[in-house]
Amino acid sequence: MHLNSLIGSYRDEIIRSTCELVAIPSVKGPAQPGKPFGEPVNQALEYMLQLGEEMGFTTKNVDGYAGHIEFGQGDKMMGILVHLDVVPPGAGWTYPPFDAKIQDGRIYGRGAIDDKGPAVAALYAMKAVKEAGVPVNKRVRLILGTDEESGWEDLKYYFDREPMPDFGVSPDGRYPVINAEKGILHIALRKKFSQKDNSIGLQKMSGGQRPNMVPDECTCIFDSSANNDNIMSGIENFKNSTGYEFTVTSDENGNLQIRSLGKLAHASAPEMGRNAVGQMLAYLVSLGPGEGDMERFIQFLHNKVGMEVQGESLGLAMEDQLSGKLTLNLGMINIDRDLGEAVIDIRYPVSIDKEHVLKIIGDIAAQNGVEVEELHYQKPLYVPEDHFLVQTLMSVYTRLTGQPAYTMAIGGGTYARAIKDAVAFGAVFPGKPELAHQKDEYIGIEDLILNSRIYAHSIAELVAAP
Repeated sequence: MHLNSLIGSYRDEIIRSTCELVAIPSVKGPAQPGKPFGEPVNQALEYMLQLGEEMGFTTKNVDGYAGHIEFGQGDKMMGILVHLDVVPPGAGWTYPPFDAKIQDGRIYGRGAIDDKGPAVAALYAMKAVKEAGVPVNKRVRLILGTDEESGWEDLKYYFDREPMPDFGVSPDGRYPVINAEKGILHIALRKKFSQKDNSIGLQKMSGGQRPNMVPDECTCIFDSSANNDNIMSGIENFKNSTGYEFTVTSDENGNLQIRSLGKLAHASAPEMGRNAVGQMLAYLVSLGPGEGDMERFIQFLHNKVGMEVQGESLGLAMEDQLSGKLTLNLGMINIDRDLGEAVIDIRYPVSIDKEHVLKIIGDIAAQNGVEVEELHYQKPLYVPEDHFLVQTLMSVYTRLTGQPAYTMAIGGGTYARAIKDAVAFGAVFPGKPELAHQKDEYIGIEDLILNSRIYAHSIAELVAAP
């Protein structure tokens, strides 16, 4: 049977499997024995391994860190790298984020497009190639990651114990082919407060869930001894002049709590969101200058980062022809009476050296008495357009969609950069919205099925025996 017909015959199974996987709330949680990223993440891993086993594939769970599903034979191996963990859902969903609601031809839920739907599509693509009897001279391994949204500890552990694929794809981006990915750098900006004058009466400030998400909430708590009238009138004036959204409440002790409300987005496209932390910093600075270290730290963050998404005030406005402009996201903040810390996500062009970026930030931070710590780093990815992998994928894409194929660069970081000679391939089609890390994330059912067809043809061409 033809690959397209086989995928069509799996339609109901693909939809059901995607819904069942999306319904697992696989946000990273506390480690347990054999479950390094928590119970729900492990449940998602076990679900996919069981599904692969039922299809007759060879499967392996690598100590709960990752797993794989494999078929074929030969010395060479194609890797398909997906992830089963998801970012926290955030607030404001139309449908519960883990109900996998089907509505208007879409499957709604956290992870539907990033990256559970594509993972299921790739698995059924493997099933189609196997059932079609395509002669292969390479192995095909679907590698199931579980910590992509955090520190990639899954792949570090996995590849210490398993061989690296010779080439591969990651269905965790956009079509046609992503052959360049910016470098990713997470840094902490930190200051201990020795001079504790605090004229605005701020007790605590917190906001953001992950560095790679534009924060949609930030909260400040003020002492009951603070000038509440000044704060209340200040917030109303600030809301009216900026259009930013804030709420104000007080507890039984008279402490004021102010919440800044923004818009969630992926840190690779921070311009698509509205940074609640940046909004709050701007409000705090509007209350007037202070002499304490806390207020100086807040002023520094506002002046040098604030609502900017390209790092201009930090001296990071840079770009190249291959991958475009550097982007910056102030992803998390925590401030109390003793310490302030902000975590920033930076996506820098493929031709730029990480150490150059760190030196620029370090010099400015040092001038302001702020410490810098590198928390996380992923090297840039670049595979030339004339590479056999890129050419094959572009050919398949054009044949199955009727649309022209081309290469592009992104700020997002996919598992493709974990191995040599790999690119991101799908799963979002041109003209479709980028919904990763946003509320009401979904995958269109027709897109899900087309993804599976594209992956089936791609696998068949890349591993077929001559």
